[in-house]
Amino acid sequence: MEADLDKLAPIGPLTEWLDVHVPELGKGPLRTSLLSGGTSNVVLTLDRGEKPMVMRRPPEVPPPGAEKGVLREARILTALNGTDVPHPVCYGSCPDDSVVGAPFYVMEKVEGWAPNLRDEKIHNEPPFDRMPYEYGIPFVIVDGLVKLANVDYEAIGLGDYGKPGRFLERQVDRWAGQLASYKERYGYEGRKLEGYALTEQWLRSSTLPEEVRGIIHGDVGTPNMMFRHGPPARLAAMIDWELSTIGDPMIDIGWFTGSMRDEENPGREFATALNNPEHFPTKQELARYYCAGTGRNIGDFRWFSILSRFKSGCLLEYKVAQAEAGILPKETGRFFARIVENVFKETAAEIRRIS
Repeated sequence: MEADLDKLAPIGPLTEWLDVHVPELGKGPLRTSLLSGGTSNVVLTLDRGEKPMVMRRPPEVPPPGAEKGVLREARILTALNGTDVPHPVCYGSCPDDSVVGAPFYVMEKVEGWAPNLRDEKIHNEPPFDRMPYEYGIPFVIVDGLVKLANVDYEAIGLGDYGKPGRFLERQVDRWAGQLASYKERYGYEGRKLEGYALTEQWLRSSTLPEEVRGIIHGDVGTPNMMFRHGPPARLAAMIDWELSTIGDPMIDIGWFTGSMRDEENPGREFATALNNPEHFPTKQELARYYCAGTGRNIGDFRWFSILSRFKSGCLLEYKVAQAEAGILPKETGRFFARIVENVFKETAAEIRRIS
């Protein structure tokens, strides 16, 4: 691992850069350690004897777009520094790959805990693994989403962070195109997904909600959040901003609530739910809470909910494609295959119920 760390964070050049750009880290000898390493990003801790921080960079062999993604994350975190949105403070970023071999940024090391996924379930730190404490977690996440949706993105310098206008009009083509791209990217011929065609058709034929523009996190879920230790539930930071953009932020609440209990269908089963649905409020309850904080129309929620599940199914099928290509284990592919199948089946069942 030492050799890997030398390549990921060469002490000499990195120390020189930190001396100039992140004096808040201190002036002592730099110590690094690997916090997490994945296929899209590597996270390392930086310690110079004062307040430890975190460095995020692409892996040694980065996937397409990883360098650009790191700098986008740095940009949005820096822009959010002056807001009340819970996020890691960004202290500095470096687009020059001559320092550590890739672009990177340095951010706050948030104190707290994050849920983790194992054995096909999300596990929380005690006592948030049981009632009544777990019930508060989604509400504090929505508090964060409300704060994010209410930010004036132009005032904090993110006016050009996303494509201008017509965000909702582009969504179905965007995610259908994502699904179709796996053939060229992974040699994946695809499979027949029951409910996909009906979901796509419903979205294309439905009247679009009136679009409101704001900041979208893009991947809202409990594993992408950090919480303070000890009850009650308190959100420390929203993390993993790789999919953030400018568009209609109501898509975030649709995404977050996709696999939660439905007041209109109380008998629904959750064969692939990652959280315990019985310990969470209903999706409508959280949507009402979100709309109360943002002034949005609760009547638009169904469209966003169905769009978000369409997006989820199209996105997660890449895990199935990667497993077929031998990039991921077959077991991982089967796990995500079941999730995608259920997403489209359940969404189609809802469409039939309301039609």
